[in-house]
Amino acid sequence: MKKFLITFYLLTFSIGLQAQQDVTLKDVAQGTYSAQNIAGIKPSLDGENYTQISQDRKRIVKYSFKTGEEVETIFNVETIADCPITSFDDYIMSPDEKLILIQTQTKSIYRRSFTAEYYIYNIKNEQLKPLSENGAQQVPLFSPDGTQIAFVRNNNIFLVKLLFDHSESQVTKDGEYNKVLNGIPDWVYEEEFSFNRAFEFSADSKMIAYIRFDESEVPMYSFPLYKGMAPAMQTYATYPGTYNYKYPKAGEKNSKVSVHTFDIKSHVTKKMDLPLDPDGYIPRIKFTSDPEKLAIMTLNRHQNRFDLYMANPRSAVCKLVIRDEAEQYIKEQEFANIAFFPQNIVLMSEKDGYNHLYLYTIGGNLTRQITKGSFEVKDFLGWDQKNNVFYYSSNEESPLKTAIYKIDAKGKKTKLSAKAGTNTAIFSKNLKYYINKYSDINTPTVITINDNKGKTLTTLLDNAELKARVAGLNMPSKEFFSFKTSEGVELNGWIMKPRDFDPNKKYPVILHQYSGPGSQQVIDQWGIGSFSDGGMFEAYMCDKGYIMACVDGRGTGGRGAAFEKCTYLYLGVKEAEDQVETAKYLGSLPYIDAERIGIWGWSFGGYTTLMSMSEGTPAFKAGVAIAAPSDWRYYDTVYSERFMRTPKENGDGYQAGSAINRASKLHGKLLLIHGTADDNVHYQNAAEYSEALVQAGIQFEMQLYTNRNHGIWGGNTRYHLLNRISDFFLKNL
Repeated sequence: MKKFLITFYLLTFSIGLQAQQDVTLKDVAQGTYSAQNIAGIKPSLDGENYTQISQDRKRIVKYSFKTGEEVETIFNVETIADCPITSFDDYIMSPDEKLILIQTQTKSIYRRSFTAEYYIYNIKNEQLKPLSENGAQQVPLFSPDGTQIAFVRNNNIFLVKLLFDHSESQVTKDGEYNKVLNGIPDWVYEEEFSFNRAFEFSADSKMIAYIRFDESEVPMYSFPLYKGMAPAMQTYATYPGTYNYKYPKAGEKNSKVSVHTFDIKSHVTKKMDLPLDPDGYIPRIKFTSDPEKLAIMTLNRHQNRFDLYMANPRSAVCKLVIRDEAEQYIKEQEFANIAFFPQNIVLMSEKDGYNHLYLYTIGGNLTRQITKGSFEVKDFLGWDQKNNVFYYSSNEESPLKTAIYKIDAKGKKTKLSAKAGTNTAIFSKNLKYYINKYSDINTPTVITINDNKGKTLTTLLDNAELKARVAGLNMPSKEFFSFKTSEGVELNGWIMKPRDFDPNKKYPVILHQYSGPGSQQVIDQWGIGSFSDGGMFEAYMCDKGYIMACVDGRGTGGRGAAFEKCTYLYLGVKEAEDQVETAKYLGSLPYIDAERIGIWGWSFGGYTTLMSMSEGTPAFKAGVAIAAPSDWRYYDTVYSERFMRTPKENGDGYQAGSAINRASKLHGKLLLIHGTADDNVHYQNAAEYSEALVQAGIQFEMQLYTNRNHGIWGGNTRYHLLNRISDFFLKNL
């Protein structure tokens, strides 16, 4: 019997090996093996529940934080009489959770902006009414008392008063496309300061504060639009059209910004007396719980001085309460994650060399530094004021890992997340519970509900089905590694080897990287790999006989300000050197063919590909640069100048960081890819770089995608792109 069992198991194991399936490019393009997630979790006021949209997008369901079980359905399109919609895209709860704004017919504008048709749903009487019948809306916001909703249409702010039969009035009237925006950011603010709404209600619901953007002097940028397919635009069936919008390139004029308040009762508008530099930025405004205190956050154009003002919305007087300065630049997380409490402010800062939490009084006096050490706080998650306990996530275990912590007033720290890898958390309003999303390099997302001591109460999602399916795939092994460059700098990386890896063979290797300031690709999480899908594209290429690798060079995140900001003023130079160093290191390994090393990347990763292949060291045989900036003079003010200052101030840096200037030194076969309707990294970058190669007498390949933006997707596009990349490397490596 024992012999029979051994034979049976061996036979089964053998059949299992033979049955391993290969990942296909269709799988990668379609996200066949993407991990399931639970998105759109919105903690409820009571602290005991949270809500989210059902998978069929027909219901809003309330769940218990304690059990994870469904409590009730609070909105259902199928049970509402004469419901005008069959599904919806998102929703916004009113502050008292008695009303819900239902978002439908969403139409994207740029990365974060969109228009939509909203409906107001009254939970008590189950009535559904349009927010407005005068056109689509943007960024609607409930007043704190829940009786009003403000939104933007055609660059103007409108106000709907629910207690006055949903009467609609216009707050601003000077908004005009490509000239003035009220309450919504212009292109560069939206893209680089990561927000899409620029207005707020006061705590007593009596006033609206908003940022006004005058972009009339910002230079216009245009790109052609063709008929195309998926979708086809019949308007351009015979003659192409153009898309025109305001885009400030490095050194050019930005929008003139100002902060205004509108008194809802008296209709009086005032401009805040803000001591802002003529070319300064206002990346955020936020009303505090005191209706007489409007927080206005500003940056100088160099973005190395952050000022927090408290403005009186009626008198317009602004008082500076906090100033934070850096030698190079202030990172976005400082103003994006600031939290206001009745008597205090919690602020992130890198003032001691690492990103940490600081507690200030509402008047701007520093009370104490909450976290300390040679690690980075990733997110501020909440403050239990009664017990004086702060919750946050950080990478103090390793730059590759993120865990959830709490720290009390005496500095006693408790790690709450149980498993090493990447953990993120969403806390309940009362901070009694949190939903933890965890993964590591070999484990797809696991979502649990935990109490604030870290105890797991229930598992909401474990991706067991995906694990089983991946186990049946011809997946590569995944490992982390580190090495020291010739300058003695230690760099972290990951490497994926074919399932049937033979250490006695010589393999070609392909490096994928992004390399941009503060970014991280080498993280202990399931979303590793070029398409954040657990390395499925890498699995496909490994099956073709390649080793795939990635290294985070100098300038990337997770390791403190000195490591990240050492590329300041000379963007692209050290990044390229480190990718060349990576190629040299990998080429020294006995199982890698140093003559067959490739490199590729997207956006900043495409730029680093160009810079690395023309660094002066013939390290790469082939490379693919997708949607790549080729000269920082062609990119926007906020991003380029944050790291480079203006071309006038830093001509040498812009020259050194220009891939176009290096074009004549390009070594290896190159495939240049770009979308013709890229509103972010303009096709101009590829056009000018390719011309430099032509004039240098260097042959290359080029692939354009009609009407595609920076993401290069839609219809069959992404599948075509993946084929193009893989075929290029198969041919040239």
